[in-house]
Amino acid sequence: MNLYPSERTALFIDGANLYSTARALNIDMDFRRMLDFFRERTILVRASYYTAVVEGEEFSAVRPLIDWLGYNGFAVVTKPAKRFTDADGHRRTKGNMDIEIAVDMLELAPRLDHVVLFSGDGDFKRLAQAVQAKGARFTAVSTLKSQPPMAADELRRQADTFVDVADMLGEWARPKVAT
Repeated sequence: MNLYPSERTALFIDGANLYSTARALNIDMDFRRMLDFFRERTILVRASYYTAVVEGEEFSAVRPLIDWLGYNGFAVVTKPAKRFTDADGHRRTKGNMDIEIAVDMLELAPRLDHVVLFSGDGDFKRLAQAVQAKGARFTAVSTLKSQPPMAADELRRQADTFVDVADMLGEWARPKVAT
């Protein structure tokens, strides 16, 4: 990953997408090491983590993570997940954070040199173009080393740089420990 010491950088993490990527690769993300990695190599302006939260549940698996992130240097953006029953009668949960990521990124982009998006979602191609038009470099972080690959071709082509999470083992990802 090309990072420069004088460059103002911001991280935008699509929590659901990164979780799916890590699960597909059977790895755990080390968010403390991720922050340290970027702080040591660039001027880290902000690190934002986006996720939907199911409200009203006695226990939420994501709650301890977002609490930790909030106390340890991340701006955490949440919204209530919506529960619905699909056409087949299955209970589903939906909590897309794409608009929140896009608005925050576009608002901050004029004050950045480099935007790093942790997502492989092809819907972000147009966002990458808009950020680049504002003069910032755009890096997409996801993986091609899962089946199926988690990174959309259109996003990889648009990004100035693509980083595969699997190549960051030891930096800010580690193999999942069997329990």
